[in-house]
Amino acid sequence: MAEHKHGSMDITVQEKTYEGFLKFTTRFCIAVAIFTVFLAIFAT
Repeated sequence: MAEHKHGSMDITVQEKTYEGFLKFTTRFCIAVAIFTVFLAIFAT
């Protein structure tokens, strides 16, 4: 078995995936908040 050296793995793909996930989650939460406000104002 090869020796593992901490911090030697290339994680650029994982970082881009996580960045995309955070961007999606942030936009989704903002959209849900706007939709909730819209319903509170116009739904009767």
